[in-house]
Amino acid sequence: MGPQITGRSAADIAASVRALIERGVLAPGDALPPVRNLADELGVNRNTAVAAYRQLTQAGMVVTLGRGGTRVADRSPVAQEGFAADSVLRDVATGNPDSDLIPNPSRALAGVVGRPILYGEPVIDPDLEIWAMQWMRADLAPSDVRLTVTSGAADAVDRLLAQALVRDDAVALEDPCFLTSIHTVRVNGYRPVPVPVDDDGMTVEGLRAALEQGVRAIVCTPRAQNPTGASLGPERAAALRAVLADYPYVLVIEDDHFSMLSRTPFRSLIGPERKRWALVRSVSKFLGPDMCLAVVASDPDTAERLATRLTPGTTWVSHLLQRLALSLLTDDAVVSDIARAADHYSSRNVAFAQKLSAHGVPTTAGDGLNLWVALPVPARDVSEQLMRRGWLARTGDEFSLGAVITDHRLRLTVHDLDDGDAERLAADIASAVRAAGGRLAQAELG
Repeated sequence: MGPQITGRSAADIAASVRALIERGVLAPGDALPPVRNLADELGVNRNTAVAAYRQLTQAGMVVTLGRGGTRVADRSPVAQEGFAADSVLRDVATGNPDSDLIPNPSRALAGVVGRPILYGEPVIDPDLEIWAMQWMRADLAPSDVRLTVTSGAADAVDRLLAQALVRDDAVALEDPCFLTSIHTVRVNGYRPVPVPVDDDGMTVEGLRAALEQGVRAIVCTPRAQNPTGASLGPERAAALRAVLADYPYVLVIEDDHFSMLSRTPFRSLIGPERKRWALVRSVSKFLGPDMCLAVVASDPDTAERLATRLTPGTTWVSHLLQRLALSLLTDDAVVSDIARAADHYSSRNVAFAQKLSAHGVPTTAGDGLNLWVALPVPARDVSEQLMRRGWLARTGDEFSLGAVITDHRLRLTVHDLDDGDAERLAADIASAVRAAGGRLAQAELG
């Protein structure tokens, strides 16, 4: 049975396993004995062993993986977006918007002060609610829409999952997956079920398989999927909605993080008859990450549950911040700046993809801030070679949940490179591929 687990009651068995984990006898990823085997070994009822494992799961000490059994939880940190700390290398792995393209809020700040907001008042600013309702309703099929404001998209997804799930519940995530979603699921002890993503977004067969495994929630990025840049086409979205129609009470969360910057039409998984759903749109990509605000449109029941986690006076979003966001989003000059930023991200990514292709690394730009680059050799090898040339890149395996092979991918953030640096990076990637033993696509060489 491996490390000696002891105890006659569920509490004693759980305490024994916890002690083995804390002493390092059981390491993250180690398998625990099957319930039946453990019960036989200890001479206890099978239900006692089940209760012990349930206590450990609720405490976040172990995770259940279906046919993969019960294993010690992995508490290693998930990679995070943003600049790498203490690096002298040129960082093309950040996932950040261009700071020069974020509107300056100074002019709008003076006009947002207004009267003080007191305890017990509505948590959403009335004027923002009117504007946001039009913004969200335009892309939603359900007729009954309620709005909530949260401290960004990550906060929204975390709260939405928390009001619908408990530890060890299964949640469908795209694979490859946005790093923050991986972090949220791991920290809360949910069981991730990967749904492969291809060039058209979440796959139909992958979603069907996840639903058959009993997922209680789905997190999907309909356009500008991070890291791949994939967006749902009309046929794929319709096929996914058809699969979901048989599961109306599974919570569907759509994270439309790129929204006003996207050059791809929004196509939703949320059909008119869906019972549990939420559409999340943050302002971080176009008004800046420090504008911690997202609008959530959802069904009434989800909105009510979400509201209980936004107690006025403790976890509401500042009305000053809400007024500032509204002031910027209704300013014609700011809206024009956002449109120019959208054109910039799109054109710079397309231009760099063409440079890479010309150097023998065929690449197509998707939507979003980043490029998802396929390599003929392991990305780790190419990343090491790039470090020697002064670049810090992010490898695809950081975004993997295991259903899709991503270890031959790089995710690059290149929209802030000038033409000279972009050409140098493209040439260095080609050189790094060769140094790692890969062959370039000769047909692309000019």
